[in-house]
Amino acid sequence: MMSPEQNELITRVGPSTKCGALMRHYWHPVALVEELPDERPVKAVRVLGQDFVLFRDPSGRHGLLDRDCPHRGADLAYGRLEDGGLRCLFHGWLFDVDGKCLETPAEPQGSVLCQRVRQRAYPVVVKNGIVFAYLGEGEPPAFPELDCFLAPSTHAFAFKGLIDCNWLQALEVGIDPAHASYLHRFFEDEEPSASYAQQFRAASLDSDIPMTRLMREFTRPTIDIEVTDFGLRLFTLRQLNEKTTHLRVTNLVFPYAFVIPMSGEMTITQWHVPIDDTSCYWYAIFTSFGAPVDHRQMREDRLKLYQLPDYRPRLGRHNQYGYDAEEQARRTFTGMGFDINVHDQWAIESQGRIQDRTREHLGYSDKAIVAYRRLLLSAIGQVANGGKPPMWLDAAGAGRVRGPVTVDGLCPADGWQAYWKEVDRRRRGDSTWASSTASPLVA
Repeated sequence: MMSPEQNELITRVGPSTKCGALMRHYWHPVALVEELPDERPVKAVRVLGQDFVLFRDPSGRHGLLDRDCPHRGADLAYGRLEDGGLRCLFHGWLFDVDGKCLETPAEPQGSVLCQRVRQRAYPVVVKNGIVFAYLGEGEPPAFPELDCFLAPSTHAFAFKGLIDCNWLQALEVGIDPAHASYLHRFFEDEEPSASYAQQFRAASLDSDIPMTRLMREFTRPTIDIEVTDFGLRLFTLRQLNEKTTHLRVTNLVFPYAFVIPMSGEMTITQWHVPIDDTSCYWYAIFTSFGAPVDHRQMREDRLKLYQLPDYRPRLGRHNQYGYDAEEQARRTFTGMGFDINVHDQWAIESQGRIQDRTREHLGYSDKAIVAYRRLLLSAIGQVANGGKPPMWLDAAGAGRVRGPVTVDGLCPADGWQAYWKEVDRRRRGDSTWASSTASPLVA
């Protein structure tokens, strides 16, 4: 059980907080590339309790600036894209992607005020459909060589969704292996071949048993945790009989991403980006080791569930998550439809805008959550003492952080340790792109 002070420490991420200081040591997703259309590639974004304006100039360079104009504080998100930069509507001051003031046109001829003014700008990088920004001081860390970043664009698809609660709740549901047997329980199984791009619906590797049946019938998993260079690796085992075990390998990538299997050939890398202390976005890259991703179907399927322009869920707190008592009695455990994202959203939003962890009672199934909180508290302390936290990577370190491996399959009960490594080798060897990118197990 946590104290109120500890709960505050690990949830608050504003500029003056200790957890916020930790978070500003990393790259953060700030927008999807698709949110910057050619007609007007300018967008207001809020991350870690701060307001910014993101834009793309005519030469294709991306810039992220503080949102308030340094002249008199007007909103640059309404600015005009022209003359190589973003121009404030109030007095016409013009800034480039690096924050350099290019013009102060209302000033007298010969004024040098422009040379003394600079808007704060932040490093920006685009990775497979997501715009990342570094919001801290000094040089940013290198990007780890994760599969989602190394995959060609044909084999990766990015999307996002709004969550109406604190970022930590959103992350912790992804490192809670036991909840799937209850929260995502369906009373009838569907045809796995019709489950493209749907979580917990396809059959596991080396099996024709639908995941829905596995989760429903085997509800007491054994959970092992391994500390890694990138964070935590989770092994979740459901023993089907004396000879056979269902194994699921998932990962926590510090500070707030998880990497999980979606199917035999596809993984999900998902970040939980604080907008502020009481809301967040999940950003995800779906990465295929097999056939190219069907971008059109992936996007169409998700737009049935999320509304533009804010990527707000169509089912949520505002309409009771679509809850139907008749469905709960006969078809699903929750009565909230067949999209597991809705189930997760209900679970974490129902804990409150910021969960009061002083009232919880953790058990065996919460092993990964306990391990992550210890890691988070340790990292906050490292930064407070002037050190670098986990996963702050230089170029050499970034090259060593690969994968991470995800597995969802049936294996011999006494041979699961070798099985998951072999699955990774086999998948990379068969892949059109991943065979040239050695995993940590192949190198």
